[in-house]
Amino acid sequence: MASPRLGTFCCATRDAATQLVLSFQPRAFHALCLGSGALHLALGLLRLLPGRRPAGPGLPSASPPATARILRAAAACDLLGCLGITVRSTVWLGFPSFVDDISAVNGTDVWPAAFCMGSAMWIQLLYSACFWWLFCYAVDAYLVIRRSAGLSTVLLYHMMAWGLAALLCVEGTFMLYYPSVARCERGLEHAIPHYVTTYLPLLLVLVANPILFRKTVTAVASLLKGRQGVYTENERRMGDVIKTRFFKIMLVFIICWVSNIINESLLFYLEMQPDINGASLKQVRNAAKTTWFMMGILNPAQGFLLSLAFHGWTGCRPAFRAPRKEIQWESMSTSAAERGPPSPKGSREARESPAAGKEVRAGGHTSDEALSLLSEGSDASTIEIHVASVSRNGRETESVPKAQGDL
Repeated sequence: MASPRLGTFCCATRDAATQLVLSFQPRAFHALCLGSGALHLALGLLRLLPGRRPAGPGLPSASPPATARILRAAAACDLLGCLGITVRSTVWLGFPSFVDDISAVNGTDVWPAAFCMGSAMWIQLLYSACFWWLFCYAVDAYLVIRRSAGLSTVLLYHMMAWGLAALLCVEGTFMLYYPSVARCERGLEHAIPHYVTTYLPLLLVLVANPILFRKTVTAVASLLKGRQGVYTENERRMGDVIKTRFFKIMLVFIICWVSNIINESLLFYLEMQPDINGASLKQVRNAAKTTWFMMGILNPAQGFLLSLAFHGWTGCRPAFRAPRKEIQWESMSTSAAERGPPSPKGSREARESPAAGKEVRAGGHTSDEALSLLSEGSDASTIEIHVASVSRNGRETESVPKAQGDL
């Protein structure tokens, strides 16, 4: 699991609350982390196999949009963080004497402490970067719909996600281990900055992403209504697909990480007590131990559950996936050609006013691109958007000559 307590494990002197969870069934806990981490790491890698999500015949595949790159970066951070949890738990279970040297105050072997600090920083950095990438996803979704055109700059998201994650990780770790590993955790002031820098991006996603998702859903509804002045059944279904996808993302995130917030709150409460072993605090101690084990199960599961929220379940046979029903993106020029030649009057007036046709075509395709970015990877949403695009393009193609004829 990913917790700032992993860093405090490396300290020779630990606070009572950290020692409480560290000494509670350590082998069972690390075995649970190892099993959960290895399982979800394998499932996550299985879903990234080539051919798992082939591009449709009507979708551009040469240059993936910013949204797809953001999701790939978040998935990569989650998988690498899960790998760190798996390796750390393997060492804890397989080399108990190596782990015991971490607590040695006057020990001469620096490798146990170095491994403990390195693995803790690895896990914190990658999961923090994953949180920042999820925040960037919410920002990008909102900006794409509000601008209704273009792709966001991925370089800016890379700078924000990796830069802020590295800055917060280094700052928190420095404050925790200053002036040395042997003296960290002698005061609460050393641990608080480390906990704040760990949970800041997590709390940002919990608070800011629902607000951004809500604004995006509202903007999608306005975009769909503004194109034709009506809200058809297909367009309402498109809005519901995007809303459901955002809800699944937040649901998975809350399920996987709310136990961390509860556990940390309970441990901080115990640290404020003069004696955490008092009889009146038994229920609090039990709740802290329970949420501690829940973290070991749920934290590594985030990547796989998020892939289900984005793409749904496609089975475990990546090379023999059933063909997906694809409806081609249909441009208005293609629609007009298939509908037959226009009337002489309409053709003459259309040639005289090409700007009107270009304006309608640009507006329709721009909004289609914005909607396809939000629904990328969803089979149902792909079909629905393609159907709506075809029907809408046909209506717009017919309306252009008519409007020009009225002029």
